Amino acid sequence: MEALVIGSGIAGMACAVRLARQGIHTTLASPAPSGYSESVMAAGGINAVLNDGDDFVESHVQDTLKGGCGLSGEKAVRGLCSHGEEIIRFLESIGTVFSVDQNNRLLRRAFGGQSHKRTCYCGSSTGKQIVSALIMEARRFEASGMITRRLRVHFHSALIKDGICYGALFFNMKSLRLEAFYSDFTVMATGGQNALFGKTTGSTLCDGYAAGRLFMQGAELKNLEFIQYHPTTLETAQKKMLISEAVRGEGGRLFYMEQGKRIYFMEEKYGEKGNLLTRDLISREISGCGKDVFLDISFLDEKTIDDRLPEVRDLCMKYRRIDIKKEPIPVSPSVHFFMGGFAVHLNHETNIQNLFAIGECASMYHGANRLGGNSLLSAMYSGFVASDEIVGRESREKIPDFSAYLEQERKLLKKDQDSRSTFPVFYIRDLLSATMNEHLGIVRDEESLEKGLSDIDYYLSIAKKIRYDRSVSPYTNYSLNAMLTLAGAVLYSARERRESRGAHYRRDHAKTKEEYASSSLVSYNHGDYSLRPDREHSYES
Repeated sequence: MEALVIGSGIAGMACAVRLARQGIHTTLASPAPSGYSESVMAAGGINAVLNDGDDFVESHVQDTLKGGCGLSGEKAVRGLCSHGEEIIRFLESIGTVFSVDQNNRLLRRAFGGQSHKRTCYCGSSTGKQIVSALIMEARRFEASGMITRRLRVHFHSALIKDGICYGALFFNMKSLRLEAFYSDFTVMATGGQNALFGKTTGSTLCDGYAAGRLFMQGAELKNLEFIQYHPTTLETAQKKMLISEAVRGEGGRLFYMEQGKRIYFMEEKYGEKGNLLTRDLISREISGCGKDVFLDISFLDEKTIDDRLPEVRDLCMKYRRIDIKKEPIPVSPSVHFFMGGFAVHLNHETNIQNLFAIGECASMYHGANRLGGNSLLSAMYSGFVASDEIVGRESREKIPDFSAYLEQERKLLKKDQDSRSTFPVFYIRDLLSATMNEHLGIVRDEESLEKGLSDIDYYLSIAKKIRYDRSVSPYTNYSLNAMLTLAGAVLYSARERRESRGAHYRRDHAKTKEEYASSSLVSYNHGDYSLRPDREHSYES
C-alpha cells in the first residue's frame, strides 16, 4: 500500500509518521523542508485537558462549540478534545520539551474564549519545538525506508478518474517538468490561503493554489467566509509578525492613549478578562476604536518575560527595536487563520474518494471561529485520524491510464514557458491581495463584497488571455488562475451569508440569524459557483 502526503508541516508529518509506524510506505512531498513550514510560526501553545487538575474534556468541548458559534459538528469536536492528553504524551515521547513547573508538571496558560488554563506550551515557540521533534521522528522512518521525502516539488493537480483519486501531478522546481506520483491514498496538508491576502501572519508558501485547483477538479469547499483576524500583530516591512496570544495570557493589557492617559478599553468595556475574549471580538474592537492601540507587558518581572516570552521579546527587538520590558508594543489585527477549507467527513476524506485533507486546509473543528491553542491540536489529531482511516482501507487494484492528461498538462506548461510576453504576473497577484484585504476585512457589507467579486471576475478575464514572461517560476504563472478562482469562492460565500456569526461580521446584517445556523458548502462548475447549506452536518455525521 502506498500513501502520498502533500505538505510537510505538523499535520503532514504527524500523518506520515503515524502511517509509517503502522507499516504504510509514505511519500512526503513539499516545495520546502519542514523547517520552513508555517507550523514553525505557531507560538502560543496546544490545548489539552490533562488528568491533573480541575479542567474537564467536557469543558473543552463546550468552549470549542461556543467559539464555533453553532457550526462545529459536536461529534468531531468531542473526538478532538478527548484526544488532547494522548497527543501531548506522544509529543513528549518523541522529544518535544514543554514548559514545566518545579514539580515537573506541565505549565498551562490562558487563551481567549476558554474557561480554564489548558494551553500547554514550549516558551513562546511551541510550533517550532513540535516541528523539530516531528522532523527527528520522520527521519527515523526515512532511514528505514518507510518515509520518502520529495522536496522542491509543487502540487499541480490531482489524478482523478470517476470520482476516485489515484495520486497527484507535481511541478519539479529543479527539472521544470511535471511528474506524476501515484498512490493508493492522497492526503492534502497544504495549509491556509495566506497569499490571497499578501501580507499576513502566515507563510506565503500557503497560497491557496491546491484548494483552488482541487475545487476546479470537483472538491467541495466549506465555510470559506470565516477568516480569523489575529488582534495583535506587529507591522514590519516584510509581513505582519504575530504577537502571540501568550502575551495576553501572561497578563498583557491592551490600551490606547487619550488626552495623555492610557485607556484600557477592553477591560473598561468587558471587565478584567476583556483582554482574553475571542479573537474576532477583540479585532473588531481594535479596528473600530479609531486609535493606535498598544499591548503592554512591561509591568511583568524580567524573569517571567525571559522564561515565558523570549521569542516575543526577541522578535520585537529585532524587527522594531522595541524593548518589551520597558515599552508597549504597537499592535493591529491581521489575517491569521482560515476556518474554511476542504469539506471533509469525520475520517477526513473529501467528497473525492481516497483524497483526504488535514490541518488548516480542512474545515472541520473550528466552525465560525477557532479558539487559540486548538490549531496545533487539530493539526496533530487530523493527521492521526486520516492515517488510521487509511490503514484500515484496502489498496487499489489498478491505476487508470493518465498518459493523455499528463501530455495535455505538459503542453500547457510548455506553452507558458515558451512565452515571450513581459506581462508581470505579480501585478495581478498584488491586485488580488489588495482586493481581498479591502473587501474581506474584519467588517463587511453587500456592496463591498459585490465589488470584490466584480474585481475577481475582471482579473480572471485577464489571466485567461495573457501569456507570462520567463523571469518567474512557471508555478507562479500557472497557479494564478486557481488562486483567483478560490478568491472568488471566498467572496461569494461571504456575500451569501447575510448575517454576522463568529469571524464573519456584516455591518448590513449585524445579527446572528437562525436560518444561517449551518455550514456553507460551495462547489464549482465551469466558471460558476453554487452554494448549499449543510444543515444536517452531512460531512460530519
